[in-house]
Amino acid sequence: MFKNQSGQVRAGWLILLTFIAMLIVQQLFSLPGILLLMFTEAPFSEGFSYLDMQTAFDSHPWISLLMQGGGTVGGIVITFLLWRFINKGSMKELGFRGSLKDLWFGLFLGALSIIFIFIVLMATGNVTLLNSLSNPHFSIFTITFLVLFILVGIFEEMFFRGYVMSTMASRGNKKWVIYVASALIFSIAHGANPNVSLLGLMNIALVGLLFAYMFDATKSLWLPIGYHITWNYFQGNIFGFAVSGTAPNGIYSVELAEGHDWLTGGAFGLEGGILATMLILVGFIATKLYSKSKNQKNTGSL
Repeated sequence: MFKNQSGQVRAGWLILLTFIAMLIVQQLFSLPGILLLMFTEAPFSEGFSYLDMQTAFDSHPWISLLMQGGGTVGGIVITFLLWRFINKGSMKELGFRGSLKDLWFGLFLGALSIIFIFIVLMATGNVTLLNSLSNPHFSIFTITFLVLFILVGIFEEMFFRGYVMSTMASRGNKKWVIYVASALIFSIAHGANPNVSLLGLMNIALVGLLFAYMFDATKSLWLPIGYHITWNYFQGNIFGFAVSGTAPNGIYSVELAEGHDWLTGGAFGLEGGILATMLILVGFIATKLYSKSKNQKNTGSL
């Protein structure tokens, strides 16, 4: 039950152990930010139980970063420790290898995807820009969320792709099983997000497959990390859409047309719309062309 025919602990048990440990450690690393928020806000409220957390975060962006970023750092730390001492693997084996060109291409592709969706929604009247493109509203959130989304991109790819896929591969699982398992775990982990929708969870599973393909095609985490960072950041902190249900703080503010959530994603963000589905599919093609070009250059240089 716990071990396979080779005497190895089954991948599912290792992944479950790491996932549970990750949740616990994330809470511990978030605790300083939570306590600081309590001490800062509680004296001015009727009671901490009535505290509007989102309003508190908006009032204290650095405390928000300490809490959310701290939890993300905790996830990175525990994933690395369990990979190093339980799986007995190196950082290279986890996926931190290859050229940083992969990172730059991922950053470009993620940003371009969100920009394209934004342009289509604007052109079709499904989104109204509340401040002009020539009048961006920069704030402290422009910095804090950049740091946060960099950490989130590293952590989530490190765990959902690097740890999950590499652990399953080391146990001889078939490639399609590894892809599907990674994507489903990724989607399920977002299931408790605010304003979640069925299409949103389907798109998160689909982008999980894309990230798995990026990791597999390049043998590196850099491409999915880059895409993940700019997909989130451009969605929430450039154009002002919700990010997987969480409130945006963009340099631009947008108003969504009512009744078209299937297209705009509604309160869940662009991931809840059909345009995201299309751009994620385009991502598979772009990744294939990129990895093919990269392989041809490497072959030509030998």
